[in-house]
Order: sequence, then C-alpha cells, then structure tokens
Amino acid sequence: MARDRGIVVMTLPQLPAVVEPAQLTAALRKGRVLDAGAVREVKVLHQRDTVLSHIIRLGLRYVGESGGAPQSLILKTAHAAFAKSLADAGRHEVAFYTQLAPSMPRGLAPRCFDGSFDEESRAWHLLLEDLTDSHVIATQWPLPPSREQAMAIVTTLARWHAAWWDHPGLGDTVGSWASAEDRAQHMETFAGHYDRFADLLGDRLSEERRTLYRRLIEHSARLSQRYQSRRHISIAHGDAHIWNFLLPRPGVADTVRIFDFDQWRINVPTTDLAYMMATQWYPQQRQALERPLLNHYHETLMANGVTGYTRGALDQDYRLSVLWQITKPVWQWSINIPPLIWWNNLERVMMAVEDLGCEESL
Repeated sequence: MARDRGIVVMTLPQLPAVVEPAQLTAALRKGRVLDAGAVREVKVLHQRDTVLSHIIRLGLRYVGESGGAPQSLILKTAHAAFAKSLADAGRHEVAFYTQLAPSMPRGLAPRCFDGSFDEESRAWHLLLEDLTDSHVIATQWPLPPSREQAMAIVTTLARWHAAWWDHPGLGDTVGSWASAEDRAQHMETFAGHYDRFADLLGDRLSEERRTLYRRLIEHSARLSQRYQSRRHISIAHGDAHIWNFLLPRPGVADTVRIFDFDQWRINVPTTDLAYMMATQWYPQQRQALERPLLNHYHETLMANGVTGYTRGALDQDYRLSVLWQITKPVWQWSINIPPLIWWNNLERVMMAVEDLGCEESL
C-alpha cells in the first residue's frame, strides 16, 4: 500500500490502471454518480474466476462529498487460462457496454462506468455497477429456476429483444450482418470441428445423431434463410442461460438484469430461448415451463412495441432455433469447455429436438 498526497492507493498487481483512485474518480464523475468528492482508497473485497473471465469486487472509500456514489464496483477482466486461446474474448462485451448499452432502456443490464479493449495486447476490462447487495442469481448451477424466477427472467429477455427488434441500426451502427458466404464458412469450420468431435465420441454418438448432424450441415444454407430474411430479428445474447441473469433479492423493488454479453450477435431472437430451455433443462422442467414461457415472451414483446410477429411464427422460430442448438456442444468442446458442460448440453438438446420434432425442418 502506498501514499500519494494523502490518498491511500492499494497495490493491486496485474490490474488495469482504471482501478487507480484518480482514474476511478474520473470514471464515476463521467457516469454522474460522483460530484465534488474523490476516490481515496480501493481494495479487493472478493475475486473469482468464471469459465472465461476473472471477476473482482472492489471496495471504495472517498474523500469529500460522495453522497450517492457506489461503495463497491465490479471489475471484469480476462481469465488468464483463456487469454491466448481466445484472443478476442472480451472485445464483444466491451463493445456492448460502451456502444449499445447507452442506447438501451435502463434496468436491463448493469451500468458500465468504464470499458476498454486494447487491440495490440488484447487486454480488456469492464468496470460495472455492483449489484451484489440488491440482486442474486436465481439458483446454484446447475439447478433449474422456479416458475416465478423463469417468468421474471423471460420478461427481461423479451424487453431486451424488443428494444432492438428490427432496429434500423442493425448491421450499420449496431453489430454486423453475416453474409451467406460468411455463414457458409462458419459451417465449414463447424463441420471440421464436428468430424473430430464425432471421432472422439465414437460409439457414444449414435448413428441416428450422426445422421442429424450430417443433415444439418447439408441443409444449413436453406435453414439460414430465416436469418437472411432480416425480418423479425434482434440482438441475441448468445449465452442466455439463467445464471447470466440477476434477480432482485426478496423485498427489493427492481428489475432483473442481464449480464455477460461477450457472445451478443444480430440473430433470430428465439436462439436465446432455445439455449435457455432446450439446451439447459431436462425434459420434465422444460415441458412444464416451455409453453407458458413462450406465451409470456410473446405477450411481453407485444406489450413493448413489437408488431406483426405472430404466436405461430414464434413457435416456428423456436423449433428451428432448438435444432441449431445441437451445434452448441460441438463449439463448446472445440474451445476446451469442460465435458461436464458440453456433454450434458448435448444430451438435453437432443432430447428436446426429438420431443419437439425439430428434425422435420430437415
């Protein structure tokens, strides 16, 4: 710990310069949550690793007038183990918080006070609102949510999709469209991963499932026409499992917040619903909640200004999105996500495909 002109500076090795008191002060003033006061002391309250990132909770102390200023913040940086294998990890999330989030309705995501991605070093960080005291993740992974929790989560997801639904900036100021050639290249890469994935599993991947994968690859161009229509499209989260949502604690009057935006893309919105339910939930839970949640999602879209999107169109999109989800375990395997995750995802999504008759799209 060092002292500089009466300000206490905690020595925080390998952390970005933004955690220094002077820079934190500037960031909080820019975010209009700090006026005349200044950050005096910064300390690490807690830190943990997720699969792909490192999360640090910072405690702050101030000098001068600091009424309303946050007493803590969340610093998100790269997970050292994935920094080289996923060189662009963090780029998309920084872009989301610095470019898209300021234009969104409040109360859908945590506030961001600073974000940066360095093109040369690939180092990145986000300085986010700390919702630890007011919000909590619905369940301990891998437990599924209750019906009430799932409804609250889907409400926020629908509000977020509605905010970007057929937005005029899609592909211009907001994200980019993948061309037919881009998607063909993407599927060619996938096909290579799949061949190695199938070789690894051997007889643990049945011939019936192998046929399903081969047919999906063969018909991928036709199945991509829904995306290429560029209609009833939004920003999809890309990793919308329930543990990427923060629910208000009991007695707290607030909204559910979404976080972890590194995989956002322009896409068919039901991609998120399919990943949340078909890939993450076993049949009993999914069958009990799937229909009510799809109904609620559609009603919330309509209540938030979406027009011309029928309930039947939602069902059709959802089934197609569930079919596409069989690619997810393969992609996860290809970047060394643990089998504990991708194997269970594979089993669940295959049961959903069969249950919903998704192979009819082929």
